Amino acid sequence: HKVTIIPRGMSLGHTMQLPTEDRYLMIKAEIIDRIMVMLGARAAEELIFHECTTGAYDDLQRATSLARKMVMEWGMSSKLGPIALGKKHEQVFLGRDIMEERNYSEEVASQIDAEVRGIIDSCYAASYGLLENNIDKLHRLAEALLEHETVEGEDVDRLLSDVPQTSPVRKPEPVVPEQAAAAAAQPKEEKPRAAGGPLPFPPPEPA
Repeated sequence: HKVTIIPRGMSLGHTMQLPTEDRYLMIKAEIIDRIMVMLGARAAEELIFHECTTGAYDDLQRATSLARKMVMEWGMSSKLGPIALGKKHEQVFLGRDIMEERNYSEEVASQIDAEVRGIIDSCYAASYGLLENNIDKLHRLAEALLEHETVEGEDVDRLLSDVPQTSPVRKPEPVVPEQAAAAAAQPKEEKPRAAGGPLPFPPPEPA
């Protein structure tokens, strides 16, 4: 939907993705793609600066959580197979904290960790390679963000395409509530009617 580097709260920027339609299910390939996107910021840091920061903290948390759900809840591990591992219970009187009851052995726990690690490592390598092979587009988008701070989805697609750039990035105009309210309250001017022209409505009948 859009990409912005305007800080909001504890975030220094974010990428907003809106679904094109209502979705109730996801296939494995789509989840892998999401994890790759979440790891993109860390991969870009390593690629450009050869260093990492704490900025990707939330992305790493969400990527790891998604990979663990693939293995433990959705049965998407090729090694462990279609099996759900761990029972979750909600402690209502403890702020609805969700606690997990382990119903598997230490050996299986090690296999879970290995599978999660494998998913994260493969997604990170794929994300890094994708950025490395398209580093010119990465710089193009970064320059647009430095200039405009926010880039809409259509402009992102255009910047990342191989089509020559012919039009500038559209800069979103902020809407000031006071100005919008004043414009709405201002009476509209009626255009003068030409002499001899028809009336917009029939004249009222005399009482």
